Amino acid sequence: MSTAKKPNPARRSERSRQAILDAARELVSEVGYAKVSIEAIAARAGVGKQTIYRWWRSKGAVVFDSFLALSEGAHGEGMALPDTGDIEADLKVVMRATVAEFADPDFEAPIRALNTEIINDPDLAAQYREKLADPVDEAKKVRLRSAQRAGQIAADADLDLVLELLYAPLYQRWLHRSGPLTSEYADALVDLTLKAFRP
Repeated sequence: MSTAKKPNPARRSERSRQAILDAARELVSEVGYAKVSIEAIAARAGVGKQTIYRWWRSKGAVVFDSFLALSEGAHGEGMALPDTGDIEADLKVVMRATVAEFADPDFEAPIRALNTEIINDPDLAAQYREKLADPVDEAKKVRLRSAQRAGQIAADADLDLVLELLYAPLYQRWLHRSGPLTSEYADALVDLTLKAFRP
């Protein structure tokens, strides 16, 4: 006598959730954020609209989670920057990876859509800071504090300002599409930032 396996609702639920995130990311890349709708995401994912609304309150929230899922490899919990003892080399590795990520069309379209939503949605902005930006910034500060202890960055350096000087020009160039995002550009940002904050 064979016993039929009962379907696992948790597994099915996770499959649906992943299908929704994949669909949201694909649609944003294909047609742009403005043309994406909850209906289109549901149709692409093969689920009902009510399934999406059970987990997310808005299109922006779905897109945010699709971006978060895409970023989990690089920005997941327990994220740590490399620490070889050479802050310049380590920051160049991280900044080159960041530049490559921002230049990747699969990553670029959802993050651009997410930025548009964050500007207009304070709740989503708070969620972004709590789930992604703050933990990533803290991981960066852990590495910068290590460099301070090693005497490679001034002991009194404002680490929030260090991060702003390092990342804001990259973000500005990406946001306005005002220049190429290259490894050379990433290296130049590291060199200039460290020049400003060396002991």
